[in-house]
Amino acid sequence: MATPEETALVMVTPDAQPNKRRKKKSIVWEHFTIETVSPGCRRACCNQCKQSFAYSTGSKVAGTSHLKRHIAKGTCPALLRNQGNQYTPGSGNGTASDTPKRRYRSPSSPYISFDADRCRHEIAKMIIMHDYPLHMVEHSGFVTFVQNLQPRFGMVSFNTVQGDCVATYLREKQNVMKFIEGMPGRVCLTLDTWTSSQSLGYVFVTGHFIDSDWKPHRRILNVVMEPYPDSDTALSHAVACCLSDWSLEGKLFSVTYNHPVGEPGLESLRSLLCIKNPLILNGQLLIGNCIAHTLSSIAKDVLWAGRDVVKKIRDSVKYVKTSESHEEKFVELKEQLQVPSERSLSVDDQSQWNTTYLMLVAASELKEVFSCLDTSDPDYKEAPSMEHWRQVETTDLARAVASEDPFISVITKAMQEKISKYWKDCSLVLAIAVVMDPRFKMKLVEFSFSKLYGEDAPTYIKIVDDGIHELFLEYVALPLPLTPTYADEGNTENNMRTEDHQGTLLSDNGLTDFDMFIMETTSQQMKSELDQYLEESLLPRVQEFDVLSWWKLNKLKYPTLSKMARDILTIPVSTAGPNSVFDTVNKELDEYRTSLRPETVEALVCAKDWLRLFADTRIEQLIHMDLLKLDDNDENDEFGQQLELQLVEEESQQQKQEDDGLGDQPE
Repeated sequence: MATPEETALVMVTPDAQPNKRRKKKSIVWEHFTIETVSPGCRRACCNQCKQSFAYSTGSKVAGTSHLKRHIAKGTCPALLRNQGNQYTPGSGNGTASDTPKRRYRSPSSPYISFDADRCRHEIAKMIIMHDYPLHMVEHSGFVTFVQNLQPRFGMVSFNTVQGDCVATYLREKQNVMKFIEGMPGRVCLTLDTWTSSQSLGYVFVTGHFIDSDWKPHRRILNVVMEPYPDSDTALSHAVACCLSDWSLEGKLFSVTYNHPVGEPGLESLRSLLCIKNPLILNGQLLIGNCIAHTLSSIAKDVLWAGRDVVKKIRDSVKYVKTSESHEEKFVELKEQLQVPSERSLSVDDQSQWNTTYLMLVAASELKEVFSCLDTSDPDYKEAPSMEHWRQVETTDLARAVASEDPFISVITKAMQEKISKYWKDCSLVLAIAVVMDPRFKMKLVEFSFSKLYGEDAPTYIKIVDDGIHELFLEYVALPLPLTPTYADEGNTENNMRTEDHQGTLLSDNGLTDFDMFIMETTSQQMKSELDQYLEESLLPRVQEFDVLSWWKLNKLKYPTLSKMARDILTIPVSTAGPNSVFDTVNKELDEYRTSLRPETVEALVCAKDWLRLFADTRIEQLIHMDLLKLDDNDENDEFGQQLELQLVEEESQQQKQEDDGLGDQPE
């Protein structure tokens, strides 16, 4: 049987029959032309640099590997000049602008054959990761694109891709569940309530925990649809679903919420926790308001009360920033007046109260320029008055409450009421968290409370001191449910014991009886871990101090107290993520998502959170691999290639483990 090279030779033989000609399949023939040098000798000429290479001599065919290396490895001078050492095949003349890009597989890259199941899995991941609508798989543009990309792939329907997304969610959920089962401490929950145009509520339940290496973690655990989000049982129902779904009974430590909850709603939540979870400190640590929501609520009240002033300043900033000529005049006037401010004007995003604050601060520092702008620019009108600027600059809350100005007094009174309510509900847990910082302990509590409460400070200080001692005694008497990690960490007494070859139990080098003798003959009671910790000197207040790392280093010194510290330092004070702490509008699920089944919405939201965390971990691994390659060491480069192959193989194996739920499912 003729070899592929011999077949190719026949195709370029001048006297070959026309009906015998077959098109060469190799990509190299887009860049090489076969030329006859002499009878029986043919060479391949590069269309780019015109170099010629051996192709055939008589019946011996050289093959195409050396031709691939010439264009794929960047050794072609023309490709090197035109494409920056990156191979982009053209249509024969070598131009890259009019042809699709293709790359040859390098020797270290694994060959991955077409796998329809893998493609379906990748489509599901793409939809989840980028919030694409599930119906996109039926859109004509997407169908055409995929058919041209891979004609062998059978397009999927909405129901099929919905099943694929749910299967991806269930597969990732097993990994998250195993991860949570290994957590040595308790779990803290945050409840973030989203609304919808259909007046339905969606409670995003997020779990927060610290692992055995003292690293903090957060995972979205559930998205619970609540038909009546303002009911007294909405939050307790969401928490109950989470506890049951993830087997967290007995491991819950705190709940932080952003939705306004009345006393009946709090009682419903406390009743649930009494049944499902041992109540710590009579529930004083189990309920907490979101600090971001509290501050946003205060900011909205202030901005609404001063809306006329804010609008006037916003319009002035718009006048300057939306016209290049206006801004040039403004800058020129600023230089003439020698205003020292370095702040830049910017129009605010009214859904983010911090941007409005920054706009007001910048404009206030440039008020002299605005005051003179109306005289130098006849088109600028409605400049803020000095009274407007005075209202913007009012920041001293204590003085503002006593102000005779009704505008300022009303605003600050409402602010103070909300701050006081938040402090009343959350002061104990905040104070105990401060005590768990070895740089502050009870000293900062005593100092702060003396300023807040004056002569009544000792009463409130005692509440914190009693609370933290009571909590410590609960940890001594009722340790956490044993997990593999907790058992390894916590049972230090058993870890110190060994049995000799005769089966005799040895402990502390045989001095257990001596320890008992000391305890029986000493009248002075031994100090607890907590008292010992509180009496030790404060640590220096270095800027880069990591409190979790400190407790990790001192967990053997304070075996019980460190467990309590782990749980306390897990408590989140906010339900909002970094990009949402300044929101002034309620989060709303879009109309498309609310048209899906609640189970599908939960699968899409949770799986996106989990896959993003996996992707971040993979990026860190690849960065580490690239750092190894920077060393230009053959051994390290080989290790990097092996790691890359291993990552690809692991991902490939994971994606091939498709669940039964991948088939078509009814909507």
